[in-house]
Amino acid sequence: MSVKEQILNDIKEAMKSKDNFKRDTLRLINSVFKQIEVDERVELSDERVFAILQTEIKRRNESATQYKAGAREDLADKELNEIAIISLYLPKQLSDEELEAKMKELIASIGANDIKDLGKLMKVAKDEFGASCDGKRMSECAKKMLSK
Repeated sequence: MSVKEQILNDIKEAMKSKDNFKRDTLRLINSVFKQIEVDERVELSDERVFAILQTEIKRRNESATQYKAGAREDLADKELNEIAIISLYLPKQLSDEELEAKMKELIASIGANDIKDLGKLMKVAKDEFGASCDGKRMSECAKKMLSK
């Protein structure tokens, strides 16, 4: 079962259990999928769905930060709760230790020596890690390891 199908099934389950918040969050995500499919005339693969989910999580993180800065904790909490629901559909995220270990392997395999090689390393890292690691965490780890 694809991730998209799982989300559709979970919308039905949320409707049956009268979990309105989960239902509405998943419907929003599903509408993003449909919009992209209509605009680009494509069927979304799981990899593309993971990228979309990561983008949606990033948007909600930014919104939550803005709401906290504006002293709107209620809205920030809503965004964070949506992130918790969306995160359930992403692959297991790498821990910091796993990320550092894999990043060391990548640095050795491509022969990266200093911060000038960051672009090349990030390109390979995004292909290697896929949706199992956020781009921001990946970049921070790569910068830290290349600047040693």
